Amino acid sequence: MQTVAGMLGIQFHVLHASAQRDIDAVFANLVRLRAGGLLVATDGFLIRHGAQLGELSLRHAMPTVFQTPEFTTAGGVMSYGGDLKDAYRQVGVYAGRILKGEKPTDLPVPQATKAELIINLKSAKALGLTVPLPLLGRADEVIE
Repeated sequence: MQTVAGMLGIQFHVLHASAQRDIDAVFANLVRLRAGGLLVATDGFLIRHGAQLGELSLRHAMPTVFQTPEFTTAGGVMSYGGDLKDAYRQVGVYAGRILKGEKPTDLPVPQATKAELIINLKSAKALGLTVPLPLLGRADEVIE
């Protein structure tokens, strides 16, 4: 991402959070850096705190993109990631095949086949952002 950001002339900062108290510090650093947006990487800790990240992004007027829908319903502008319902379904099918006697080492590793784009139009408007119509048209869900 840093390489692409450099090619586009965009400054890219990596900020870390591994404890709940770090999340507030990250948002304070974003304000200090005058960041124009935040992209949250996929991480188990951050997924568990998706709702908090969504609330803070709205409170700090920070356009933020995350991977899970809980983040977007909590106030984040957009989420884009694998469809968790589809992933859970695949896990069930995989477990069923193992329970019927297939060896796990003989089974292919399942890959996510469906991504989900959710846009919180209410949050985007609160931040003064206009979401292009083609992007809205591609969204799986739009929160108004």
